[in-house]
Amino acid sequence: MTRPAPLRIGILNGDDIGHEIVPASVDIARAAAELHGVQIDWHPLPIGARALETHGHTLPPRTMETLQTLDGWILGPIGHRAYPKVPDAINPHPILRKNFNLFANVRPTRSYPGIGCLHDGVDLVIVRENNEGFQPDRNMVAGSGEFRPTDDVTLSVRVITRAGSRRVARAAFELARQRRGHLTYVHKDTVFKLGCGMFVEECRKLAAEYPDVRVDDVIVDTFAMRLVRDPQSFDVVVTTNMFGDILSDEAAGLVGGLDMAPGLCIGDGDVAMAQATHGSAPDIAGQGIANPYAMIESTRMMFEWLGHSRRNEGAVRMGASMSKATTAALADRQARTGDIRGTGNTASFTRAVLKNLHV
Repeated sequence: MTRPAPLRIGILNGDDIGHEIVPASVDIARAAAELHGVQIDWHPLPIGARALETHGHTLPPRTMETLQTLDGWILGPIGHRAYPKVPDAINPHPILRKNFNLFANVRPTRSYPGIGCLHDGVDLVIVRENNEGFQPDRNMVAGSGEFRPTDDVTLSVRVITRAGSRRVARAAFELARQRRGHLTYVHKDTVFKLGCGMFVEECRKLAAEYPDVRVDDVIVDTFAMRLVRDPQSFDVVVTTNMFGDILSDEAAGLVGGLDMAPGLCIGDGDVAMAQATHGSAPDIAGQGIANPYAMIESTRMMFEWLGHSRRNEGAVRMGASMSKATTAALADRQARTGDIRGTGNTASFTRAVLKNLHV
């Protein structure tokens, strides 16, 4: 059997706690790769505030050029709100998502015992459309989808396309087929009859191609209430950009907070971006107390996805080992961090995951 080609993976620390949690994730991925004989070519790349200082841009051209050659990358949290107001201090997120057509943001929510979850037995995934919607930084080719024609009026344009709706719905249907065969599409077509209406139409069309997937149709405000009351009733959820952004944060609140909220950005192409949902937490940066779970789990998701897309069984097994090790570390109160009822820190949690890595 031909040995799979080495996976080419970028390391982009981001800002603030990214310089602590991304290296932790890479250490664990390296150990898991060695355990399963997975070859990885690692490529550290500048991004964010430090890149602005050293390269004059928060997303240097060399970084973008190198990313074009990679299979995937780990992106740490970006603290763009603190960037100086200069032309080259940009938020890299929308550019990376658009440039690599990463239209699906896969955000799992899972409860673990003993860490302060509001519900037991939660295991759902929200698939959020990533590249259109209300967000003005990603819904126009040129200009902005938000503008103020007078001092007293602001207009925000929401962009919904059939192609965008169909492709994110298909990604969600495929995921539901791999999981428990249950998909919920969330919208507000009672009010946004054309915008949400188009999204719903595309979800319904695709449902005919997936007769093995049970499909539910839920209005967004009803879903928000049900997510608090009975999150165990959901499996895979697909929705538009802003609804997905809000609902995935609500879901994280049920299971310990945003530090328990991993994410993976994928598209039709061959690349994946591991990106935790939480921010860069400048208030705790450098203290060694940041919870690395979401970044570690995002990294695991990336290797599992690449394993399937590249037919690299070692990478799939690598992901499975990382999942088991992380679950074991979360069960150790002395290892896990204070935000999830632990007495440990970033280093102790990383050590615990490494200790529990097995074939």
